[in-house]
Amino acid sequence: MERLLNSLAVFSLAMILAVLASVRRAHIRVEYSVSWLIAGVALLALSRAPAVLNWAVDFLGAGSPAAALLMAAGAIFLAVLYRLSLRISGLKDANIALAQKIAILEYRLESINEKGKAPAAG
Repeated sequence: MERLLNSLAVFSLAMILAVLASVRRAHIRVEYSVSWLIAGVALLALSRAPAVLNWAVDFLGAGSPAAALLMAAGAIFLAVLYRLSLRISGLKDANIALAQKIAILEYRLESINEKGKAPAAG
């Protein structure tokens, strides 16, 4: 069990450092990095605090600390992925609205150009 906890701690630290490096290089926006940093810190806390892990075993009714750790890690990552899915859905809606506005502007521009090309009556 100790090897699993140490591996999780190393993974958590690597994830935190990778997220911070990505923020520094502007590969990821800060608002998205927060949820990944929280996930990394939560996993690090679970791997380094046996009392919290034992509480999670009792609370979740898991048979072993490894099962509780897996359940907690899964729940943390599902929460992060849900948050990102919400953001992607919002961006898709905004993208559709923007495409519609561009289509309307192009139509108006073409209408103006056609009016300018029409021969003057007179």
